[in-house]
Amino acid sequence: MATLFLVRHGQASFGAANYDCLSDVGRQQARWLGEYFKDRGVQFRRVVAGTLVRQQDTASNILSGMGVDGLAVESHAGLNEYDGESLYRSFTDGADHRAHQNSDYQDYWRTFRAAFAAWTQGELNGMPETWIDFGARMQTALSNAVEGAAREDSLLVVSSGGAIGRAVADLLGAPTQTAIELNLQFRNTGFCELIVGRGTQRLLSFNNVPHLERAERRSAITFA
Repeated sequence: MATLFLVRHGQASFGAANYDCLSDVGRQQARWLGEYFKDRGVQFRRVVAGTLVRQQDTASNILSGMGVDGLAVESHAGLNEYDGESLYRSFTDGADHRAHQNSDYQDYWRTFRAAFAAWTQGELNGMPETWIDFGARMQTALSNAVEGAAREDSLLVVSSGGAIGRAVADLLGAPTQTAIELNLQFRNTGFCELIVGRGTQRLLSFNNVPHLERAERRSAITFA
């Protein structure tokens, strides 16, 4: 059976005008993850990332940390995150999410969690996709990523917390609330291992950050 490493992007620019940009910490997290894969002896047959800048740059920095040249990072929009800005605006009648993030971080996340729950129940207008469509395109993207994989292959897929949370919840047959919780606890450059083959995908591990668990790197464990 092949092994798929499903990685969340590195720390992005939370609270900034452009969230879709890795911070210096995010780039370092990705390079450290690449060094971990190299030390573990992992060699990727294929690398696929969403089309978002933070996803593409995370994949590139992982390969840089591994010392790998010449392996292309493929793109698949199905791995992209849901539209968090539209989610917040739809729930709050157009409120400024960045102002809320910067003024009351905890209350922002309480509001966002409520907005997320409303979306999963089909209660929001103005969203570019439904909760059902979001899950379907993530499933399609993962199926595409493992197409043609041989028994001993290792595959790298870089996505985002919400998309990974939805995919894992679906693999486990878990309820919608579980997908929300998995999203909000997933760490930057955390990864899951999936065993794939013969038309099946099984979860082996979840939200791993071994590359950040040294004492001098604990401060680099982030969630946004």
